[in-house]
Amino acid sequence: MTAGFVVSEADRSSLERVARSVSEPWRRVRPARALLALADGGSVRGVARAMGAHQDTVRRWRDQFGVLGVDGLGVVAPGRGRKPSVPAAVTEAIVADTLCAEPPDAAACWSTRQMAARHGVGKDFVAQVWRERGLRPWLADVFKVSADPDFEAKLADVIGLYVDPPERAVVFSFDEKTQIQALDRTQPSLPMRPGRNRTLTHDYKRNGTIDLFAALNVATGEVLTQTRKRHTGNDVLAFFKWIDLHTPRHLDVHVILDNLSAHKSEPVRTWLSHPRRKRWHLHFTPTSSSWANLVEGWFSILTRKALKTRAFTSVEHLKDVIEHWAAHWNHDPQPLTWTKTADQIIAKVKRARTALNKTATHH
Repeated sequence: MTAGFVVSEADRSSLERVARSVSEPWRRVRPARALLALADGGSVRGVARAMGAHQDTVRRWRDQFGVLGVDGLGVVAPGRGRKPSVPAAVTEAIVADTLCAEPPDAAACWSTRQMAARHGVGKDFVAQVWRERGLRPWLADVFKVSADPDFEAKLADVIGLYVDPPERAVVFSFDEKTQIQALDRTQPSLPMRPGRNRTLTHDYKRNGTIDLFAALNVATGEVLTQTRKRHTGNDVLAFFKWIDLHTPRHLDVHVILDNLSAHKSEPVRTWLSHPRRKRWHLHFTPTSSSWANLVEGWFSILTRKALKTRAFTSVEHLKDVIEHWAAHWNHDPQPLTWTKTADQIIAKVKRARTALNKTATHH
């Protein structure tokens, strides 16, 4: 070991991680390898020769490590290092054009090559500018700000049921997952093995669709489900009767649901108006706010775990898988917890509306 140079076990582990990294910059990897060689007994002269560096450079790496540790590897001191060859004005122009200008070929967004040609720089420089500024023009996030005039009142009502449900009542989050496709694959799938994922052919055969009705018990996480061919008002009524049948008579029924016309159809309204259904209470989420319905989270789990990467030979096969998975979920249900307050969401929506009014673009 080089006299006076000691590396702790923790530092050695960190140096080894950097030294073998394929993503760390070379200005960090190179000194890490040199320091490990010194710690293993190499001389400054020998390590410098092996690394193709000057002896003073190796000494500087060693001294800098003694002061700054592993985090100091490759750090360029202020005023040192290669100076930018592209004027700052060009960089700002690239950012401005990315945000405001349209590509000349009517493309949806700029490419690095198009932007580079526009400003006389390399495509890698444009990519670097986008990366440093957090710009990803090829991506578009999906959003919709609710225009419901009663947004605040409806949201407060729904979230109030999540975080502070009424006593002697059951709160259900209800919705339909419509048009679930029974997709079969055109060739047998290859099984998973070490070094290879399971496979599915990119093309498929449609074997029909089915609609899934689900009511999530907010308190327990249990889910009542039915699969049906359609989702008309009569289908909704049949599922409401299913909920009513499975809820003890002494408990009120609070159902959170969206504004689908079938949920407010004549058969449903007539059934709910009967004195025997006085324990029933419907709570509608604001329009364009499906995210406010907890059962959507359960649908997401179902899709990811049971539907997304499977092949179904028929609608009956699809139905059996859904019912089997839901039954297992109910053996050990996991309640979905709502974490945001109504005030937090309302404040965020107000900011979104303000930003949308200021920067709205044509679509």
